[in-house]
Amino acid sequence: MVEQKHLINGKWMPSLDGETIDVVSPSDGIVFAKLARGKKGDIDLAVGAARKAVSSGSWAKLTAVDRGRLLSRLGQKVLDNFEELAALEAKDTGKPLMQAKADITAAARYFEYYGGAADKVHGDTIPFMDGYMVSILREPHGVTGHIIPWNYPAQMYGRSLAPALAMGNAVVLKPAEEACMTSIRMSELAMDVGFPEGAINIITGLGEEAGASLSEHPDINFLSFTGSPEVGTIVQTAAAKNHVGCVLELGGKSPQIIFEDADIESALPVVVNAIVQNGGQTCSAGSRLMLQKSVYDKYLELIADKFKELKVGSHEMDLNCGPLISTVQKERVEGFLDRANSDGIKVVAEGTIAKGVPEGGYYVKPTLFADVPRDNSLACDEVFGPVLSAIPFDDESDAVHLANATEYGLVTGVWTRDGARQIRMAKNVKAGQIYVNAYGAGGGIELPFGGVKKSGHGREKGFEALYEFCSTKTIVFKHD
Repeated sequence: MVEQKHLINGKWMPSLDGETIDVVSPSDGIVFAKLARGKKGDIDLAVGAARKAVSSGSWAKLTAVDRGRLLSRLGQKVLDNFEELAALEAKDTGKPLMQAKADITAAARYFEYYGGAADKVHGDTIPFMDGYMVSILREPHGVTGHIIPWNYPAQMYGRSLAPALAMGNAVVLKPAEEACMTSIRMSELAMDVGFPEGAINIITGLGEEAGASLSEHPDINFLSFTGSPEVGTIVQTAAAKNHVGCVLELGGKSPQIIFEDADIESALPVVVNAIVQNGGQTCSAGSRLMLQKSVYDKYLELIADKFKELKVGSHEMDLNCGPLISTVQKERVEGFLDRANSDGIKVVAEGTIAKGVPEGGYYVKPTLFADVPRDNSLACDEVFGPVLSAIPFDDESDAVHLANATEYGLVTGVWTRDGARQIRMAKNVKAGQIYVNAYGAGGGIELPFGGVKKSGHGREKGFEALYEFCSTKTIVFKHD
C-alpha cells in the first residue's frame, strides 16, 4: 500500500512521530493509501523551509519571468500526465471520470494562466507635490498558508497555489485529509520541473491538528482557506491573533432564478448540472430553484423529467453522479432528506443508483423537492449534496428579496430574455458572481471568484487573485 509523505524543503519525509491516516475510496469504502499525519512540529519545519526560500533561498532570487516559466512548465507537466492524474482524482474523490478530467484540465489552466501573468503585475506612480516623486511597488507577502477542501482537490491546488507562487510567495499547503492524492502528485511534478527547495511545501494531516497549527503559526504572512463558515471563523480568528490577512471562500446557497420569459430549453441542462455536478458537493452549486409562479408547474415538470434520468454510480462507471466523499457527508445529506420528509415537503423526482455499484460506497440519489417553504432548512442551509429545492416567486421584486434571503452570497443564475431585467437583477442580487442565461462558465479561471456575507471575502481566480497575494509599498522621493 502506498504511504504518502510530506514535502518539506524539496524533500519527501514522514511525519515526525510516524503516524499516518488512511485514504479511503468513496466508491467502495476501501483503504487504498496512507498519508503522513502532520502536526505542529511538521508545520514548523515546513514554515521554516518556506521562510528560508523567500529570505535567502534561490526562490527569492528568481525574476518574475522565471517564476512564470516554472508555472507554465508545471501546467504542461500536468497535461503530460493527464490520464494518470484524472484516474487518481476520480478514485480519491469518487467523482465520475469525465468530471475528474475536466478538473485536471482546469488545474493545468491555472498554472498556464498565472504563469503568463507573473511578470505583468505592475506598480504605479502617484502625482504628488512639486519636488516629489512617489512610486507604488507590489511585493509578495512572504510565506502564505493554504488550506484547501476535498471536493475539488486538483483544481484547488492550482487555484490557490498558482497566484501565490506567481507573486513570489513561498507556500505551505495543508490539503484535506479526505482527498489529496493529486495535490501530492502535482507537487512531485513541481519538483520535476525545477521549483527550488522550500518554494512549495505540503503537510498532510487532520484539520484540527495540521490545519490549526498552520492557521495560528506566527511566521505565516497570509492565509487562504476554502471550507465551511464555521471552520472559516476559526481560521480567521487564529489569523487575527497574528494580524494576518486571509482570503476565505465559505460556501453558498446559490439560486437559479427562472422568469416566465426564459429560454427554458437552454436553461434545463445547465440548471440540472449545476446541482448534480460533483454530487452537489460544490460551494457554488445552484441549490435553490426559483421559478416564477406563472410557469412554476410547467417548468418544474420539465426539470423533474431531467432528474428522473440521472444515474449515480462509482467513479469508474462515469455516470452523472458519483458517491459522496465520506460516511460523514452521506449521513449529513441523508439528515436533510429525513427532516424534509418529516416536514412533509414533497419529492417530485429522484435519480437512481445504478445496478452493480460497489458495496460500501457512499451513494445518495439526486432529489428534487417542490414547494419548499422559504424559511425551511432546505431553502436556507447548505446541504452540499445533490438536492435541489424548488420555490415559487411572484415578480421581479419578490425574486430579488428571495434570492437575498439567506446568509450566503456566492453565485446566482438569472434566466430571462428581458435585457433591462437582466441588468436590474445583476445589480440588486447580492452575490460575488452573477450569471445571466448561463451558470459556471466552465470554471472560469479568468473570472474573479468569491462571495459576500457568510460566503466569505477576498477573491480567487482571475487577475484579482494576484493582488490578494501581495501588498503595496509606497516610496516617496524628495528630489528638490
